[in-house]
Amino acid sequence: MQKNKSLYIDTEALSTLALVKAGLITPVDKLMNAKEAEEVDKTKFYKGVPFPFAFVLAPKGERNHKVLKTLQHGETVNLITNGKKVGELTVDDTFPIDIEQRLTNIYGTSDSSHPGVKNTRMRLGTIAVSGEYTVEYPLITDNINRIKNMIKKTGAKFVSSIMLAANPLNRAHERMIRQSLGSCDLLIIFLRKPFTSKGLRYDIRYNALTTFIDNFLPRNKVLVIPFENSYIFAGYNELILDALLAKNYGCNQLIVGKNHGGLGLFYDENRLNSVFDRCKNIDIDIKTIDEYVYCDTCKTLVSTRTCPHGQHHHVHYHSESIMQLIQSGLIPPSILVRKEVSANILSALFPDRFKNLQEMHYALIPGSGLLEQQSEEQFYLNLISLYQTSSLT
Repeated sequence: MQKNKSLYIDTEALSTLALVKAGLITPVDKLMNAKEAEEVDKTKFYKGVPFPFAFVLAPKGERNHKVLKTLQHGETVNLITNGKKVGELTVDDTFPIDIEQRLTNIYGTSDSSHPGVKNTRMRLGTIAVSGEYTVEYPLITDNINRIKNMIKKTGAKFVSSIMLAANPLNRAHERMIRQSLGSCDLLIIFLRKPFTSKGLRYDIRYNALTTFIDNFLPRNKVLVIPFENSYIFAGYNELILDALLAKNYGCNQLIVGKNHGGLGLFYDENRLNSVFDRCKNIDIDIKTIDEYVYCDTCKTLVSTRTCPHGQHHHVHYHSESIMQLIQSGLIPPSILVRKEVSANILSALFPDRFKNLQEMHYALIPGSGLLEQQSEEQFYLNLISLYQTSSLT
């Protein structure tokens, strides 16, 4: 018996193949052949539903290239990730890919200074393969079951969703979550899990988010689902694919902030469009929420649309700037990040930071007089309380 040939794909490609096979980007349910790929790239539609670019598999690498050149119609090929067989593909056809055009279709540019373009170029080959396939990826199945079980458990009739990076979670995110909860029975937060190491580790972001949910939100109203943020969820196409995914996971609504990167206007066939023109054929309600800032006159979080005070009174929730504070080991002001969230993140990011934590705790922090073992997280919480003491400020 002849041994199957093998194609080697990374976890990002496996995750994306699994999303499609599970029906989460319906109507796309398979790898597209050359004719379908050309049509989708041209029309930006697939089976009457918006889809921004062709769904193809074109893995890079010399050994992949050699195999792709020899594949015949009807041949079965193994899919390998990290040295393990994760699925099989029955070949329909193979066809050449224009890498520069493919990158432009995905990101709107092929300029390698764009981080998404740079990363995708490193993993994109020149030959695509289409055909029916099967893959094993338990995370996707687990996500589907968790959402179904939560809807059944709560009896939720109207399910909203938010795609969130929470990198890091800040007060504006909290306000957006609370506002969303006011109009739904259940809120699904898809916490983006990128395939890069940029920013906070996923487990740190997940724990910070669940710290907020468990302590400050109603029980059984919010479910956090890990969402592996592959290359297809990128650039100005992101919102279209987010909407498709949320709909196919069983959500009735997708909520986005008005500063979402995919909301911009663009020109198509000499006509001014917005992404909402593309999403109108997707059966899901897309709701936008205003940008929030902290106003030093109003002394609270406000919408930029309703606050009467000028920009010079506003503190913006700029994730990269807050991240720089945290990565430097500094506690962000509580108007930016809730103290419980800051303590959770810092204690995870800088474990065993202090040579003698207990001694510092007893020296600096008022206590009951009892000798109690204090965690780093509790030390940060108590330290933040000292920062907030006002009599000497």
